[in-house]
Amino acid sequence: MKDKYVLAIDQGTSATKTVIFDSGGQIATETDFDGLHPHSIPIAAMIGDSHAATFGEQCLAPGTTKATLGTGSSIMMNVGQRSRAAQGAMVSTICFSMKDRVDYALEGIVVSCGATIAWLRDQVGVLAESRDSESMAREVADNGGVYLVPAFSGLGAPWWRMDLRAAILGLTFGSTKNHIVRSALESIPYQIAEVIVAMEADSSVRLTELRVDGGITENDFVMQFLADLLSADVGSNGVEDVSALGAASLAGLEVGLYPDLDALAGFKRTPRRFTAGLQSADAKKCQREWKKAVTKLL
Repeated sequence: MKDKYVLAIDQGTSATKTVIFDSGGQIATETDFDGLHPHSIPIAAMIGDSHAATFGEQCLAPGTTKATLGTGSSIMMNVGQRSRAAQGAMVSTICFSMKDRVDYALEGIVVSCGATIAWLRDQVGVLAESRDSESMAREVADNGGVYLVPAFSGLGAPWWRMDLRAAILGLTFGSTKNHIVRSALESIPYQIAEVIVAMEADSSVRLTELRVDGGITENDFVMQFLADLLSADVGSNGVEDVSALGAASLAGLEVGLYPDLDALAGFKRTPRRFTAGLQSADAKKCQREWKKAVTKLL
């Protein structure tokens, strides 16, 4: 009789990652998925969703950082091979580990990114499709002094004020729906930048490059604004299931498919890269005004 297995499956991503226990309660080293596969295959790696995405984005050196831009955002910065104690705003975690190496990370969570655009589309009706937001934002020269604080279900890192509620500040008779949409898009980079500033303060590690994945990476306005705001390169490698890539890469290292981390460099693709441009100073000025708007709600 075959041993039975219990699989703990992460369903938060299209990349199915499992922890498998045998009938004796021990972590299994191989499985045929109870007969679904013709022969047993080794279980060579186990890694969580955000951590796998960070590894898949090859954030292998201190300062390299990934941000998944979806409904919300998970930002994770590699801070090196020494654990850094978070000061309350961030979460300290293991970035990835192998037999001879452990890298640590800080992680911060942004509650509302794409969800803000969905709210404008579904509840307010100022745009028909989410993809229309980029062209609408470009219809105006700037945000017209309009700032949206997307605390629809509170603000995550670095404030952790889940009791706050959203607000749009700076509206005048001259404000248009394009200004509101632009302020919503700008709120995404503002929040990510606040998390990264807090990470740098906690770890004394400076951001070197931000690698992003998720649906919002298709919005060039957000990507360029993020690069301008951070004064750093922002790249998207175009891999849809980057968590799956990270888990597979870690397993490949374990079984000897790749000799070392350097061998993974061939998987690094950055077909879309954004660098800080002439609007960097303007973006940082807007960031200061947005922080004032947040302060009014605290």
